[in-house]
Amino acid sequence: MGLAFRWLIGSTWLSNLGDGITVAAGPLLIASQTQDPLLVALGALLQRLPWRLFGLYAGALADRTDRRAMVVISDLLRILVLVVLAAALLVDSGHVVITLVALLALGVAEVFSDNASQTLLPMVVAPEDLGIGAARLMACFLTANQLLGPAVGAFLFAAGAAVPFFAYAVLLAFAAAMIARMRVPGFERGEPDARIWRDVREGFSWVWQHPPVRTLTLTIVAFNVTYGAAWSVLVLYASQRLGLGAVGFGLLSTCVAVGGIAGTLGYDWLERRAPLSALMRAVLILETLTHLGLALTTTAWVAMAIMVVFGAEAFVWGTLSSAVRMRAVPTELQGRAGSVYGVAMFGGILVGQAIGGIVASVAGVTAPFWFAFAGSALILVLIWRALGDIAHVESAP
Repeated sequence: MGLAFRWLIGSTWLSNLGDGITVAAGPLLIASQTQDPLLVALGALLQRLPWRLFGLYAGALADRTDRRAMVVISDLLRILVLVVLAAALLVDSGHVVITLVALLALGVAEVFSDNASQTLLPMVVAPEDLGIGAARLMACFLTANQLLGPAVGAFLFAAGAAVPFFAYAVLLAFAAAMIARMRVPGFERGEPDARIWRDVREGFSWVWQHPPVRTLTLTIVAFNVTYGAAWSVLVLYASQRLGLGAVGFGLLSTCVAVGGIAGTLGYDWLERRAPLSALMRAVLILETLTHLGLALTTTAWVAMAIMVVFGAEAFVWGTLSSAVRMRAVPTELQGRAGSVYGVAMFGGILVGQAIGGIVASVAGVTAPFWFAFAGSALILVLIWRALGDIAHVESAP
């Protein structure tokens, strides 16, 4: 895959491990500083809010600047925030307000870093290898961010409140150094004196006027609405429907990660042996049936098996859709098109979460899963023929 890709994947491993450490250490730190549920919930919100606020701007900026430099600068800013937070904790001046501000700052910097780093893959990998490259990066996320990172973060936090944040800073320093060593080809950038929001509009316009990418974006919005509706009450579903406690609920998430690892490791084999359109249809059928299976079952081990299947298909879809989008979008528009897709993805989840809460309060904890099944089935019927065009879109010039 080339030296540049090796630097990219090494950096991705390290930064995702650091992100995973914070997934556990951040909430643990807030919970140690306050028992106010509103502040605890605010911590989770502040980590996701920056994507809604700055995602489109970060995408446009990535298309008019040096993308490697954007990743490195963003990571250096994160390191600065982490060192300040860890130092405050060491001198016992850590306060929940400081923690919340630090989490918000980390989230903002992460949006710019992630937006730029995702544009580097199609710059250093041949179009025919984008699926394999995306699968390997997805495996980094699943293994480091979802499985190893949270466990390491909890262990380090037990050793000292400041320890995981210092560790994260060290990992980011090595990750930034690896990105700095990458050699990437140049591309035509936007005019530096043009208004950046004009670039944002151009990104929206390109996505909307490109039928396959437009359909792909609308698909992720629609399926994330149904996913968000079902998963919004997953913790209540686990306790009320399956009779699971906190550990059992955690196992459901672990099952998704295990399935995701299996899906990404098997992606190379799948892509070489099945038409992309058939893969896209298969994974969306599996997601639709996942909601049905969870709506029907009352048995914990059956639900866990379903979650493994869901994890596999979800991350195969994530890898496949990323590869298809990267092949279709011109290099100079990768940042903006990727940010439109990202904002659409997170926006769908938010809408779904709101719907799921309302549906569950009216019709019970399994109702969101029935809603997700019916909605996914309807969407799949509507886009069935278009999936062939999406999967086989030609690479952009």
